[in-house]
Amino acid sequence: MTRSRTDASGAAAPKAMATPDVAMVVAAGGIGERYGDPRGKQFVDLCGRPLTAWSLLALDAAPSVGQIVVVCSPDRQQEMERQVIEPLGLSTPVALAEAGALRQDSCRSGLLAADTDAFPIVGFQDAARPLILPVDIELAISVLRDDPELDGCVVAHPSGDTLKECDGDLVLATPDRSRYWCAETPQLLRSEVALSSFLRARDEGFVGTDDVGLAEHYGARIRCVGTGHTNLKVTHPEDMLLARAILEARLAAEAAGDAMAEGDAEEESGAADGVVVGRKREEVAS
Repeated sequence: MTRSRTDASGAAAPKAMATPDVAMVVAAGGIGERYGDPRGKQFVDLCGRPLTAWSLLALDAAPSVGQIVVVCSPDRQQEMERQVIEPLGLSTPVALAEAGALRQDSCRSGLLAADTDAFPIVGFQDAARPLILPVDIELAISVLRDDPELDGCVVAHPSGDTLKECDGDLVLATPDRSRYWCAETPQLLRSEVALSSFLRARDEGFVGTDDVGLAEHYGARIRCVGTGHTNLKVTHPEDMLLARAILEARLAAEAAGDAMAEGDAEEESGAADGVVVGRKREEVAS
C-alpha cells in the first residue's frame, strides 16, 4: 500500500508507506495584522496556491504524518475547506478545529482535536511557513522518535546575527550568539507531554512563546534540529517576496528535473523498442 507524495508543484507521485505515528496541528487562525491584507495572510496567493496550502502539501508528503488538524477561525472554516484543503486532494486525513484568542489557545484546540491515542507524537506547524520540506519534517520526527530520552524537538537554525540584550532600546549586554538558535516549526512533542503541558498551562494561566516552550517550562527535554535557513515565516509583505523567489526556484528546478527524466526515459524506450519516442514500453507491448 502506498500514500501519495506531493512535490512543491502539487503533483502527486507514489511513495512507500511508513507507519504513520504523528498528528500535525497547523496553526492558521491568525488575522495577519502585521501582514496588512484583509483576507488574512493564510489565504494570500503564493505561486498559484493559498499560503497555507504549501504547508499542507509538505505534511501530506511526509510518510510519518497520519493526521492533519487545521486550526482556523470558526467563521472561515468553510472557506479554508473549499479554497485551500479540497483542491489539494490530500491523502492524509484532515480535520478542522476552532482557533482561540491566542496562538497557544489555537494550538491547544488543535491538540485536543487530534487523535493522540493513535499517534504518539504531535507536531505544530505555522501555516505562515510555506517553505518547509518533507525531508526536514521527517528528520525532526526521526530525531524525537529515535531518542527515548527526549520529550520533544524543534526545527531551528543557529543564530547568524549578533544579539543585543536591551532595556527598551538601551543595550545591556551582547550575549554569545553561539549558544542561541532561531526557533521555527514544526515543533514536535510526545503526545502525553503535549497534553500535560498545554492543559497545565491553561489551568495555571501560563502563556509561553512557542509550543515546545510550554513543555520546557514544565521540565521537558527538548532538542533543536538544524535544517537550513529557507524555512522562513511570512509575517510582512516583504517576506512574501523572498518566499516567492525561493519557491519559484524550487518549482523551476523540479520542472527541469522532470523534463530531463522524461527525456531520458523516452530516449531509452525508443532505442530499446524501435518505436516512436514518448510511448511507454507497456503501451507498445499491449
